[in-house]
Amino acid sequence: MNLTQKIVEKAAQLGKMSRFKRLEPFEYQKLELQRLLIKAKNTEFGHYYDFQKILDSKDLIKTFRENVPIFTYESIFEKWWHKLLIPKANVAWPGQVRYFALSSGTSAASTKHIPVTEIMTQSMRRAALKMFFSLRNHSLPKNLYTKDMLLIGSTNQLNEENGYFTGDLSGINAKRPPFWIRGYYKPGIQIASIKEWDQRVLEICKQSHKWDVGFVSGVASWVQLTVEEVMKYHNIDDIHELWPNLKVFVNGGVALEPYKISFQQLCSKPITFLDSYLASEGFIAFQNRPETDSMALLLNNNIYFEFLPFNDETFDENGEPRMGVKSLGIEEVEIGVDYALLISTCAGAWRYLIGDTIQFTDLARSEIRISGRTKHFLSLCGEHLSVDNMNTALINTQEKMGMTVKEYTVHGISDEKYFSHQWYIGAEEAFDTDKFRTILDEELKKTNDDYATEREGNLLKNIFVKRVDTDKFYQWLQNKSSCGGQNKFPRVLKGDRIQEWKDFIANE
Repeated sequence: MNLTQKIVEKAAQLGKMSRFKRLEPFEYQKLELQRLLIKAKNTEFGHYYDFQKILDSKDLIKTFRENVPIFTYESIFEKWWHKLLIPKANVAWPGQVRYFALSSGTSAASTKHIPVTEIMTQSMRRAALKMFFSLRNHSLPKNLYTKDMLLIGSTNQLNEENGYFTGDLSGINAKRPPFWIRGYYKPGIQIASIKEWDQRVLEICKQSHKWDVGFVSGVASWVQLTVEEVMKYHNIDDIHELWPNLKVFVNGGVALEPYKISFQQLCSKPITFLDSYLASEGFIAFQNRPETDSMALLLNNNIYFEFLPFNDETFDENGEPRMGVKSLGIEEVEIGVDYALLISTCAGAWRYLIGDTIQFTDLARSEIRISGRTKHFLSLCGEHLSVDNMNTALINTQEKMGMTVKEYTVHGISDEKYFSHQWYIGAEEAFDTDKFRTILDEELKKTNDDYATEREGNLLKNIFVKRVDTDKFYQWLQNKSSCGGQNKFPRVLKGDRIQEWKDFIANE
C-alpha cells in the first residue's frame, strides 16, 4: 500500500471515528471572520478600518459590513495592493507577499496581480487534500491511489520582479507540489518548467507512454486539448489504449458540463467527473459526493463569504455593484437565486468582489454551482442571459444536432431600434448553421423567461450563428499570452474585444 492510499484510508477511518459536533454553516463562517480579523488587525488595512473595534463590537458581522466597503480588484489594488509591489509588508495581511497570481483583467487592469500568501497556499493544499479524501465517497478501486496524477497547468517558471514572483496560479502551485503527490505528479517539475505551451505538450506526449495515469486535472479545455495531442502523437483513437486505468477527471476554472460529452468520446471506459472551484484568490468549493454535480463551499478554510443578489437593483449594466448595496450571509441565502460572491481571505482580500455569480442548490450542505460572471452576461434589452443559461441551451442544442461544441462565445449587436446576438460556435466540421440557430433560440427561450419575452416582443430581433474552427479559440488565447493553465476563453465579448475577435478570425 503506497503513501497516498494510506492517507485516503486513514481519512476514511478518522471520518467514521469522529465525534466532534458539527457546527452550523453560519457558526463556521463567524469563526472564520473572527480569525481573519484577529490575524490582520495590526496591518495597515486593519488599523485603517479599525479591526479591533469590529472585534470588540456586540455584532461582529454587522459592524464588519458597516465599516469595511465592498472592493473590486481595481479599487483594492488602487488603494492597497499596489503597495505590495514596492514591495511593502503588513499591508492587508501580516508579512510580505512573495507570490502573485497573474490573471487576465479588465480594460482598467490588463493583468491582475492577485496576492498569494504562504497561509493561502497552505489553505489551498488543505482543500485539495480534503477533495482527495472525498474520493472515498465514489465507487473507485483502491488501486487507483497508486496511479499517476497528470496535472495540466501553466509553466512553473515564474517571473522574478523586485523581490517577488509572478505567474499563473497553477504554475505557482506546480513549483512546490504538496508532499503527498510528489511521487505521482506528472508531467513532473522538469517538464512543467518549459515555458512554451506547445513544447510542454510535446514533451508530455513523448513521455506519456511511461506513465500509468489514473487522474487528470486542470481547466477542462486545456486538459482535453492535451489528451487529444497525446492521442494524435501515439496514433490512437482511445486514450484508454495508453492509460487503461484513467478513471477521474478533476475540472476547475470553467463549467464542466459542456466538456463531458466531448471528453468521454475520447475514452472507451466511463470517467468520473469532479468539479472544483479553485480561483486565483482561493480554493472556494469542490464536489464531494457522487449524488450531485454541485460543489460544497469550504466554510472553514480561511475564507469568509458574503453574497450579493445579482439583479438590476444591486448591479448596473456594466456588472458593477451599485452604491449602498447590502450583502447576505450564508444563513440568509435562498436556493436558485443568482448571487455575486464576496470573499475576505488570508491573502488580504477584504469584501472582495471575485467576479463570479453562484446559485445555491442545497442549503443544509452549503452546495453551490457557478452560474456565470458579473461581467460575462448579455442584457441588451432586459434578456438577462447568463453563462449558465448559455451552457444549458448549448448542451441541449448539440445533442439535438448530433454534434460536439467545444468552445463558444457571443456578443451583442445594437442599432437605433433593435438588438441581436452574434454567436461563434467552435466545431471541427461544418454544420447547418440555420438549423443550429433555430434550435439554440428555442432552447434559450426554454431556459430563460426574460430572453423568451424579449424575443417574442421582437426587441431582441435576431440571433446569428457563425462556425469557427475550435483551434481559433486557442490561438486567440495564445496570441493574448493566455495559453494553458487556468486561462479560458470569455463566453461573452464586450467592448474592444468584439472587434479584436472579429479581426482575428477574419485575418486567420
